[in-house]
Amino acid sequence: MTVEFFDPPDLPEPYGWRQLSVGTGSRLVFLSGQTARTPSGDLVGPGDLAAQTEQAYLNVARGLAAVGGSFDNVARLNIYAVDWSLSKWDEVTAGVKRAADRLGIDLVRPTTLIGVATLAEPEFLIEVEATAVLT
Repeated sequence: MTVEFFDPPDLPEPYGWRQLSVGTGSRLVFLSGQTARTPSGDLVGPGDLAAQTEQAYLNVARGLAAVGGSFDNVARLNIYAVDWSLSKWDEVTAGVKRAADRLGIDLVRPTTLIGVATLAEPEFLIEVEATAVLT
C-alpha cells in the first residue's frame, strides 16, 4: 500500500477523519475539486448536500481510476462547503458513507473542511479535491 494512516495519541482525537498519512509511492496525483455533476454533465441533488457529497466522492474515485489509482492511494482530501456550519455535518457524513458503500471501501482520510461563500456554480454545495500517491 502506498499510503498509511495514523492518529497519533499526542494529537487531539480526529473529528471523523484521520490526523495524518504517509505516502511512499513515486507518483503524486493532484485531483482538482470534484462537484456533483455526472460524467454527462447533469447536476445531482440540487439543494441536497448528502447527494452532492456522494457524487463528488464518486467523481474523485473516477478521476483516480483514470490514472490507475483508487481511494486506497488518497493521502489527503480538501472539502469546500458552501455556507458551512456544524449543523451540516451529518449530511456530509451521510454522503460520504453512501459513496463508501457504493465503492465498497473506507473513505476516512486526513481531511480539511473549509467553509466558503460560493463555488464555481451557484448550484454546487460542496467540492472535494484529492492528493494521492501512486507507485
